[in-house]
Amino acid sequence: MLTYIALLRGINVSGHHKIKMTDLKQLFLDLGYHDVTTYIQSGNVIFKSNIKEPILIENTIISAISKHFGHTIEVLILTKNDLITIFNANPFLAKDPTTDISKLHVTILNKMPDLDGIPTIEILVANSDDEFQLIENAIYLYCPNGYGNTKLNNNLFEKKLKIATTTRNWNTISKLVELSNL
Repeated sequence: MLTYIALLRGINVSGHHKIKMTDLKQLFLDLGYHDVTTYIQSGNVIFKSNIKEPILIENTIISAISKHFGHTIEVLILTKNDLITIFNANPFLAKDPTTDISKLHVTILNKMPDLDGIPTIEILVANSDDEFQLIENAIYLYCPNGYGNTKLNNNLFEKKLKIATTTRNWNTISKLVELSNL
């Protein structure tokens, strides 16, 4: 069996798209997935499956959430190896291992982006302390004034890069790596 991580975008945020984690876990079990673990209320699910095509899993989960909970949301599926690759590739920690991880985030992309939007994003943050680096299907963020105060958010990336995204803080990424290794 393969270990997967489902990242749900926009659930349980400001009272929108409410889904209890116990109900979400049960949905995954009902779909036939194994060893299902949820982590915090923002929609992180670690599970195992014999299915080898992440897109099939993604579509199944999106459809089941819509049918069961009435929410149409983005779901991004990572393999355990994808997650570990993202974890190990953080350019800010590679440059300075003492970087304050509370200022680090990762925006996961559902596919390779339209790179034509990158210069516009660079212009938007040129006069700020925020930094970003695109590596493969992840945008690494360093937001010294906090993620809540940056222009580098999901909506910006989705609009400018024409893709679906979801962002997690570095503590969440670290915990998902830990949980996926259990």
